[in-house]
Amino acid sequence: MHSFVSCHLHVVFATKGRQPLITPEIAARLWPYIGGIARENKMKAIKVGGIEDHIHILLSLPSTIAISKAVQLIKGNSSKWIHETFLSASSFAWQEGYGAFSIGVSGIDDTIAYIENQAAHHQKKSFRDELEAILRKHGMAYEDWMLD
Repeated sequence: MHSFVSCHLHVVFATKGRQPLITPEIAARLWPYIGGIARENKMKAIKVGGIEDHIHILLSLPSTIAISKAVQLIKGNSSKWIHETFLSASSFAWQEGYGAFSIGVSGIDDTIAYIENQAAHHQKKSFRDELEAILRKHGMAYEDWMLD
């Protein structure tokens, strides 16, 4: 039998120090660029979005790429591209960690809507509060220091 894999992840990571470094100009070009990174590595970025200090990606992975490798490829290549493309963004960097949360097929539409509504969502809730809510939803244990 052939292998069939359905692996959808909601990936979240922030800029280093949660600095507001993702300007509207950068975001307009970064989101599609991340889609290209995914395609070149046999992944699919179904939806990419975020605000000034963090990013959300609904990502579909093939069976051949580990989650850590997928995130490494996206973060490393996008950071390099930002430095090469936006000379004023010389201090840009992603934080070291990330969150990757499994999404069932029935949750894809809700996750897309969630990513699309980040600007409105963050008028009411900080990134830290959002991350804590995601961790609780997925039953993940954490300590406060892990969220910095």
